[in-house]
Amino acid sequence: MRPELPVVSVFGLACCLLAAGCSGGKSDQQAEAPPPLRVERVEDRNVFQVDRPERFQLAQATEHLATPELRVTGTVNPDISRAVPVISLAVGRVVAINARLGDNVKKGQLLLKVQSADMSGAFSDYQKAVADQRLAGTQLERARLLFDKGAISQNDLQIAENAENKAKVDVANTAEKLRVLGAPTLEQPNGLIEIRAPISGVITDQQVTNAAGVAGLSSPNPFTISDLSYVWVLCDVYENDLGNVKLGEKAEIRLNAYPDRVLTGTISNIGPVLDPNIRTAKVRIEMRNPGLMRPGMFVSATFHGSQKQKRAVVPATAILHLHDRDWVYVPLKGSEFRRSEVVGGGMLAGGMQEIISGLTPGQQVVANALEFQNSAEQQ
Repeated sequence: MRPELPVVSVFGLACCLLAAGCSGGKSDQQAEAPPPLRVERVEDRNVFQVDRPERFQLAQATEHLATPELRVTGTVNPDISRAVPVISLAVGRVVAINARLGDNVKKGQLLLKVQSADMSGAFSDYQKAVADQRLAGTQLERARLLFDKGAISQNDLQIAENAENKAKVDVANTAEKLRVLGAPTLEQPNGLIEIRAPISGVITDQQVTNAAGVAGLSSPNPFTISDLSYVWVLCDVYENDLGNVKLGEKAEIRLNAYPDRVLTGTISNIGPVLDPNIRTAKVRIEMRNPGLMRPGMFVSATFHGSQKQKRAVVPATAILHLHDRDWVYVPLKGSEFRRSEVVGGGMLAGGMQEIISGLTPGQQVVANALEFQNSAEQQ
């Protein structure tokens, strides 16, 4: 006969199994949970701590009233009002070219010769008109003689006079046609047309070559002559900067080829339409060409605003040029200094430089930023 297990032992065994199951579930959940977050402090790389900060002399930013400046880039272009096309009214073939692209020409200078059937036909019409005039003149003299002797009526005399007048008109019209086509003379018939420069200037465009055909007014102009004594400078100004540009104001122009020369022009037009892609407007500056400006040259233009602004001024040595940016070192508490980014402006007398933004008058900065930078890197 099997002895019965005590009730207390069975209950205790069940409790043990239940406790074991519960403890195993908690351990699995803890293993699957993500690790707790830890916040680490990142050091500010623009803050420097140096030994003996008294070694570095400090300078206080002063206040300066300056006119705001806007610098943009542009190109030199011919003055359209001074660009004159060279045209040929006749149709023909080019037989000689006496000028080339880029040449300086004078008014009346021979540019090219065109062999044209239009000129031959015009000479033929002119010679026929001259012959008809001679015949009409002879008939009129005979009619007057006969009228004086009573052989013809006054009506016949008037008909002869009318015929002679019409012949004169035909001669004048055909002669004018020859002159318009470019005939050098009326006495010697010639099928060649001489095309000459209408103004003095520089040939800025050429659309003709030797033996090429000229289709009259329907063809591209053989040449374009530009008077470059005055030129246009076209600049792109962003939408946000248009408030600094006013009609009639002066602008400083510096050529990339001659950066030491400062030229002056007048703003004559501000484009009424913005470029939808880059949000800029064309600003036109008209100026006299001192002889250095060539179409296509790159320039930088500086516009000066009308209202003065307060700006900070520090020694030029206090500004550090690093990674295409301008920086100054501002003292903090103790031996700490912060490197702050600024926007440098123009140079002033006495080795001073403007700060457009990033620093206010009254703040202190390290007087020699490069020396401080070298010392900070060695520590």
